[in-house]
Amino acid sequence: MIKVLIADDHSVVRSGIKQILSDENDMQVAGEVCNSQEVIEKISKEQYDVLVLDKTMPGKSGLEVITDVKKFVRTFLFSS
Repeated sequence: MIKVLIADDHSVVRSGIKQILSDENDMQVAGEVCNSQEVIEKISKEQYDVLVLDKTMPGKSGLEVITDVKKFVRTFLFSS
């Protein structure tokens, strides 16, 4: 099962993505967040296969979040 994390500050968008993915037998929305800080908090507690990320969220932009996620993943991989 492919675990998906949805990050978007609009609940309607998150709901729409969940609706679309609900038709997929091999994908599961395992989490959703509404800001950039919550992305890092979620991935530090649980492993996801896919991150659906809004490019423009409050706080850091989606592009900045990608940089943070890459740093987190590198740190996680090399500390294991």
